[in-house]
Amino acid sequence: MSVARHWRETPGRYNLIGKRCGNCGKVFFPRRSLCPECRRASIGKMEDHKLKDEGTVFTYSVVHEAPHDSSILRPYAVAMIEMEEGVLITGQLVDVDIEKIEIGMPVRAVLRKIGEEGHSGIINYGYKFTPKN
Repeated sequence: MSVARHWRETPGRYNLIGKRCGNCGKVFFPRRSLCPECRRASIGKMEDHKLKDEGTVFTYSVVHEAPHDSSILRPYAVAMIEMEEGVLITGQLVDVDIEKIEIGMPVRAVLRKIGEEGHSGIINYGYKFTPKN
């Protein structure tokens, strides 16, 4: 399988696909094969669940000293986003004035470049979050 196809078919990275327990209804991200609440009762009942792309900032941090490959981004914000389904997702906040970020701010997931691999320059994409207009 080509590298591009591998990344394209990674459900969580591109589509925010988690799992919903068919027994209790709780949603998980990233995907898991067993519900920690229902345990054995969830075997065979975990269903794919596409998360809505909207949530709110649960907490955040501003990064001032970044690794060498991310130094051009400094400063940047990383946040825990509480999605509508109740799961928490970590992601970078983009297209936002760092001074205006606040807990409870509505955001939405967007597909953006995350980085490049090695000398070949293979570009990796994934989700980041931007303020909801």
